[in-house]
Amino acid sequence: MGLPQYMLPQNKHMKYIFPILLGFLVLCTSAKAQFNEKPILNLENEDVPFLNFGYFLGLNQYDFQFEYKADLPEILVEKTFGFNVGLIGEMRINEFLDFRFEPGLHYTQRTVGFPGFTEANDAIREVKSTYINFPLLLKVSTKRLGNWKPYLIGGASISMNIGSNQDSLDDNSSGTFRMKKITYYYEMGFGIDFYLEYFKFSPSIRGVFALSDELIRDEDPNSPWTGNIDAMRTRGLFINFTFE
Repeated sequence: MGLPQYMLPQNKHMKYIFPILLGFLVLCTSAKAQFNEKPILNLENEDVPFLNFGYFLGLNQYDFQFEYKADLPEILVEKTFGFNVGLIGEMRINEFLDFRFEPGLHYTQRTVGFPGFTEANDAIREVKSTYINFPLLLKVSTKRLGNWKPYLIGGASISMNIGSNQDSLDDNSSGTFRMKKITYYYEMGFGIDFYLEYFKFSPSIRGVFALSDELIRDEDPNSPWTGNIDAMRTRGLFINFTFE
């Protein structure tokens, strides 16, 4: 028997990807236009101070990666776009290296579909997560090219999921999906600093990957929901826009 229709993955959120990619294309075109022999430099001393501060807004899309004990039908995950908001503290090391601390609030929702059920209230779990994220990152930049500067960024983070249900006495048999509250990640991505007239604007794309199993299993070791899961780890995509 095939999976019920309500468990088939949906693509309704793909339509939001194209405006985002179009925005990045426009920004890159603008950067190319600014790269000439004698550009008028904006914010020439922006990167001189030892400490720099700012904030970010953005989108996220979280997913689950499952590892299984036996070769049975896979668990499906429907992803949605959530939002990020947070602060930036940056410590300058030299012209090309900066340490960054980016505490932020990340809200997201995933819908998990478990195989083997015919009723939606058994098969479907809506997993709403609110993460308080604390990443410590190293930013590696190129030499400034006129009014723009590409960079790579990566590091480690710890997140507290205040919607984890870790302390709940109920489990999936009562309709409650449980995760661990604290998770460790590594992050990596890239972006471009644009030096505008009054502030520095930086769009970036970053991947985040959990380092450990996050699932809290049901009381029944043979649970039809968690019994076949060997490990469950979060992975996600961030699209952030920073203002400094």
